[in-house]
Amino acid sequence: MTTPTPISSSAPTTAHRHQIAGRQASLALLVVLFASFMDLLDVTIVTVAAPDIAADLHADEAQLQWMLAAYTLALGSGLITGGRVGDDYGRRRVFLVSLACFAIASAACALAPSASVLVAVRMVQGLAGGFMVPQVFGIIRSSFEPAARGKAFGAYGAVQGLASVAGPLLGGALVDADLWGLGWRTIFWINIPVALVALVLGARVLPESTAATRSRLDVVGAALVALAVVLVLLPLVQGRDWGWPLWGWALLVAGLLLLVVFLGYERWVARRGGQPILNPTLLSIRPFMAGLAAAVLFFGTLAPFFLVLSIYLQTGTGRSAWGTGLVILPYAIGSIITSGAGVALAARAGRALLVGGALALAASQGVLWLLVRDGAEPGYWPLAGAMLLGGLGLGLGAPILVNVVLAGVPGADAGSAGGVLSTVIQLGGAVGVAVLGTVFFNALGAGGRHGQALAQVLPWQAGAYLLAAVAMLALPRAATAQDS
Repeated sequence: MTTPTPISSSAPTTAHRHQIAGRQASLALLVVLFASFMDLLDVTIVTVAAPDIAADLHADEAQLQWMLAAYTLALGSGLITGGRVGDDYGRRRVFLVSLACFAIASAACALAPSASVLVAVRMVQGLAGGFMVPQVFGIIRSSFEPAARGKAFGAYGAVQGLASVAGPLLGGALVDADLWGLGWRTIFWINIPVALVALVLGARVLPESTAATRSRLDVVGAALVALAVVLVLLPLVQGRDWGWPLWGWALLVAGLLLLVVFLGYERWVARRGGQPILNPTLLSIRPFMAGLAAAVLFFGTLAPFFLVLSIYLQTGTGRSAWGTGLVILPYAIGSIITSGAGVALAARAGRALLVGGALALAASQGVLWLLVRDGAEPGYWPLAGAMLLGGLGLGLGAPILVNVVLAGVPGADAGSAGGVLSTVIQLGGAVGVAVLGTVFFNALGAGGRHGQALAQVLPWQAGAYLLAAVAMLALPRAATAQDS
């Protein structure tokens, strides 16, 4: 239930590099996996707690959407820039600073007195994550011996699976336990001891490394794309509260036009010999463009799905947060079951696995629609069956999609393409929360029951997965090899 960061681009050339082994390598891997676990956990755990957050902070529907969208938007906006800052100024240094900022932002989330404040500090938390995550891969590539890199990336994949299982269960358990009367706030406090352990160990065992040449950050490009996405998201999320005014639609058009300006600026930077965030040559590679579309459709519906599902299960059917986590658990188990097989077969049948995964996800949305379309409240096992089917589909596609897409990109452009792909996935998630969340809350506002509102969202979900399957047909047949 998490979206991956590419790990298949070529290893960076480093000017300052010290490879580690033995106990130091084990502790260093533990540190970066701690940080990855927090980042991967933070979306799922918030969706399970969303109804309790809304009740405690009197958050409206738009603010609930922003709690997720702000995090993923900031995370996506920081990935490429964060990677380059680490290359230039030291991956260890940037990792530790961004980890500390992530911990501080987590504490601020836990202390948030209002929904508006929580949204603001979630954005800070996401930006810190956007700078932290690229250093995980940079540290592994530059500091681990070649034979150990494959195992390190395999451990990262295992952490992804663990986070997908732990998120709904841990979130539900913490909210229901109401430790020290803190309720939902414990889902953010739990980050603090993990971050402190990682900071203390990281300061001792992480080696420093930098790139051989210093790049010039494309600050203007980063600002343009972030502003454009915000202008698109604002009317989508707030439109219902605003009454869909004409000036709201004008903001949406302005955001789309600014995306065009961004593309023109990136071409100008490339012509001048600079390093744009988005290399314009990538836009001429048909498999890569198909991959971008497939990735946005495949991953962009995950966060909004679990947000509206959690609201339906808790507010609509009266389940507890723990009960909600148990319903979601088969989804995570299904993804773990098939992810290993997907990775093993990716080099031979990557595209077929992706298409199969997307179709299984579409089918799971169809089954769930049949269960809730008339406003009924299905029991645990029918819901668990639909969730398991979706998880099986996710496990086939999620771990290998990035590598299959990058198989159609020239090796020299793989690193740039991987960064763009990861960023677009996160930004697509923010747009997905805005669009599908609005569909759900509009249906509720029109007098529909929670089951009927969920039934309004599910066809859009299924349609997105079917379109993703079509886009995947243009991808290479097999995946690239992962770093080793």
